[in-house]
Amino acid sequence: MSRTPPTSARCRPSALRTDVSRNVVVAGASMGGLRAAEQLRAAGYTGLITVVGDEPRMPYNRPPLSKEVLAGRQSFDSLAFRPRASVADVEWILGTAVISADLGRRVVGLADGSELAFDGLVVATGVRPRRLRCPGPATHRHTLRTLADARALHAELTRPGVRVVVVGAGFIGCEVAATAVALGVAEVTVADPEPLPMLRPLGELTARELLRRHERRGVRFALGTAVTAFDDSGVVLADGRRLSADVVVEAVGSMPNTDWLAGNGLDLDDGVRTDELLRVGGLPYLVAVGDVARFPNARYDGVPRRVEHWSIPGDSAKRAARTLAAHLAGAEPDPEPFAPLPSFWSDQHDFRLQSFGAPALGLDDVRVLEGEADGDLVVGYHRGGRLVGIVALGGPAVTAAAARHRSALLKQPTLTA
Repeated sequence: MSRTPPTSARCRPSALRTDVSRNVVVAGASMGGLRAAEQLRAAGYTGLITVVGDEPRMPYNRPPLSKEVLAGRQSFDSLAFRPRASVADVEWILGTAVISADLGRRVVGLADGSELAFDGLVVATGVRPRRLRCPGPATHRHTLRTLADARALHAELTRPGVRVVVVGAGFIGCEVAATAVALGVAEVTVADPEPLPMLRPLGELTARELLRRHERRGVRFALGTAVTAFDDSGVVLADGRRLSADVVVEAVGSMPNTDWLAGNGLDLDDGVRTDELLRVGGLPYLVAVGDVARFPNARYDGVPRRVEHWSIPGDSAKRAARTLAAHLAGAEPDPEPFAPLPSFWSDQHDFRLQSFGAPALGLDDVRVLEGEADGDLVVGYHRGGRLVGIVALGGPAVTAAAARHRSALLKQPTLTA
């Protein structure tokens, strides 16, 4: 193993290892990578674990980046995850990315020119922000994925009289818009080609109510038309309108970080495709976790999908670690179906959007379960008459109601392809 140059942070493990005959490399040092290391220990694996990440920091919680951190109310120390004692012997190589993999030789290449050999490999490289391919200057254009991104954007939003255009009315876009309003930004406009914010994941009923709440709090919207260019004065839309902006935030989705796996014959179409045990390409020593994994969920059907929800890194790490640990021990993997219940929350202005399940699979049959459209609201999403997801929109009382409906989702029998 080559030594990493001083530009990277190498956190040496303690002398707690009991088995140094095998090595697992975890590619990616975000939440999914940390959870994978912890779950490998929980599954009984005692060999070497090396976690490699491109950021110079230990894993931290990302959801607050677009809210508390962007608003200047939360420090990094409060974001950092506290690793379990079981991973005190894990080696962390931070500040250098995994850039290639040779599965035949069972080595990964790092950006510093070194290689790491492995007996098992965990793909936990997550996603990166998608960028618009539009002509125009790149100055004052931001994305939001890392702590550095949040700090840079905060500095821009706190300039006096600044005008902001957020391109993209998804979760990140709406959260950034709400935070900008709270910071006192002079003008906040959200542009999106869809006719309503978050239409695809939430459906028309919830999306329309979300739009009303944002507009009531001062956010402007330019919906139903795409951004075609940037210029020194702001944003140019396909319908000919111009939106004045000093700062532009591109919140137009994400791209899985899979380039480093190219050339190995894997299915990398929209993430890394896995089987129901989180194995990649039928290889027992290769698993994937978190945002980058495209897996079948036995709770719904056999269709592999990527799920960018906060709960998935932990759930998938547990399943993948058990699969990999069994292989390295020469045992059969646990045949229990992988059927996680995705969940997420999104704090915007003074309300919360809370979801359990897969609402996007039930957009053709949406029913109000509790509340009213112009107040606190709990909505159910059904597929073939079966409840597959719930979304709550409102204050603390309505999110507690969502938790009660969660039990109904958990009672639903799992399905197979």
